[in-house]
Amino acid sequence: MLKRVLERYTLTDFFMWLTGGSIVTLVVVGSIATLRTGNYTYRHWFDFLVFGLAQGSVYALIALGYTLVYGILRMINFAHSEVFMSGAYIGYFVVTAFNRSGFLDKNPVIALLIVSVVAILTSVTVAVLLERIAYRPLRKAPRLVPLITAIGASFFLQETFRTLFGSQSKAYPDVDILKGTISLGGDFAIQKIQILVIVAAGALMAALYFYVMRTRTGKAMRAVSEDKDTAALIGIDVDAIIVRTLCWAPWPLAPEASSIP
Repeated sequence: MLKRVLERYTLTDFFMWLTGGSIVTLVVVGSIATLRTGNYTYRHWFDFLVFGLAQGSVYALIALGYTLVYGILRMINFAHSEVFMSGAYIGYFVVTAFNRSGFLDKNPVIALLIVSVVAILTSVTVAVLLERIAYRPLRKAPRLVPLITAIGASFFLQETFRTLFGSQSKAYPDVDILKGTISLGGDFAIQKIQILVIVAAGALMAALYFYVMRTRTGKAMRAVSEDKDTAALIGIDVDAIIVRTLCWAPWPLAPEASSIP
């Protein structure tokens, strides 16, 4: 029994389990200690839980993007956050224009859908250009080379957007239909924007899971992740699959840009 376990799992797996267990233990112990102090009521804890779910949903989408790229390219895409940023920036200017013209107030749903599409297309375009210019020529290079290239691409995109749009923080305008809270009975209430974030993130993660696990392209992605050379021998276009992966990695994040609580 022990031999089978050792054959199936690596030291890395045991280390990750140990790390995860330690974090969970610290969270539980810290939560119990905080509860005993009585500084927070049950309403406060409910608000903490909802905020954590909303914020964690965004982080989960970011983590999915990193995981997709690493699973296919076997490299950490340090420019991933900048690809996400590009969609959020362009989406900001679009939604600001809608807000000034009054279109956002008159047709909020249509305006938000247009902003999401624009943000998605922007992030996808930047990701494809990044793959064609920076990553594809180094496909056969030692792993350290594309890693350094990804760091350089990250700095390049940061400085490009800082030069074009400045370094000041920018906030998306408030949308009337997303203002306020929804009462759940008693003292419990949840903000509409938090509901949107949690539901949208769950739907996007479910769609991504279905795409990877139930479609032909998803199967090809998993094959490329296992062995690029073997996948190419059985007729899979490795370059096309990598491009599709880089397109899928940033687009679930773009609609969340205006919804981060």
